[in-house]
Amino acid sequence: MRILVTGASGQLGCELRHCLETMQAEIGPIPEEYRDAAVVYTDTPDLDITNGDAVDEAVRLGRYDLVINCAAMTNVDGCEANESMARLVNAIGAWNLARATKENGIPLVHVSTDYVFPGNEPGERAESDPVSPLSAYGRSKLEGEKLVANANNRHFIVRTAWLYGYVGKNFVKTMMRLGESHDEVTVVDDQLGNPTSANDLAYEILKLALTHDYGVYHCTNEGTCSWADFAEAIMVGAGLDCKVVRCTSEEYKQAHPESADRPHFSSLKNQHLEQAIGNEMRSWQDALQSYFDQREERNSDV
Repeated sequence: MRILVTGASGQLGCELRHCLETMQAEIGPIPEEYRDAAVVYTDTPDLDITNGDAVDEAVRLGRYDLVINCAAMTNVDGCEANESMARLVNAIGAWNLARATKENGIPLVHVSTDYVFPGNEPGERAESDPVSPLSAYGRSKLEGEKLVANANNRHFIVRTAWLYGYVGKNFVKTMMRLGESHDEVTVVDDQLGNPTSANDLAYEILKLALTHDYGVYHCTNEGTCSWADFAEAIMVGAGLDCKVVRCTSEEYKQAHPESADRPHFSSLKNQHLEQAIGNEMRSWQDALQSYFDQREERNSDV
């Protein structure tokens, strides 16, 4: 099997590499179909997905059996400040990959986000629920979803949320850094979602990609919490004596007027995943504990 992974230096790309090289995820073993797979891991500047000609050439010459697109502009506030760049990467870049994979008969896994939902109703969002993003990030990712779906019918669009891993920047690492240097941190408590391990997501993506059940999927760790709940769990897990002070989204916006609007309720339900391959995603608490148990060993591997 020949596989192309774009955005390979990000936290999900790094977990895909770890899973494929060790044939093991924290949830369980990687399917045997991937043993001895020839995997090409790319990122800018190796392959700029916003360059259509470069994408066409790379996909055509690579003779891949599968392409997994992890490349994205994910800084939500950064996207708000530069929506044209967010659209170029998250929408046009995804479309370039979808076109090229369609032309070469290759299935495409494209990673998307809970931020495509407005989050104005409580409860979990199913794949079929109405989308209406609040932010530039969400708008660019939703456009990417639509372009991928229209360009290549052999697509897996996998929405995830609140992702963290052992490599790169994420909320867990930010809270740990602040917890080591501050007595207290202020965190929003009225935005609810699913903290998700990049290792768990990588495992499910690799299982899903072996099927022909194309479509839109939600894939997050189980259970819903607020950012403040998540922050408190991080402080406990990291053994940090740092108090989490809760605030509202309105209070945060007043303090940071340049920040993007975020959905209040963006918890996802892994409904299609359960139907297609079974939902093995752990609770967010179990996944976070596993992260703390293994972070020293994993960080030494980086």
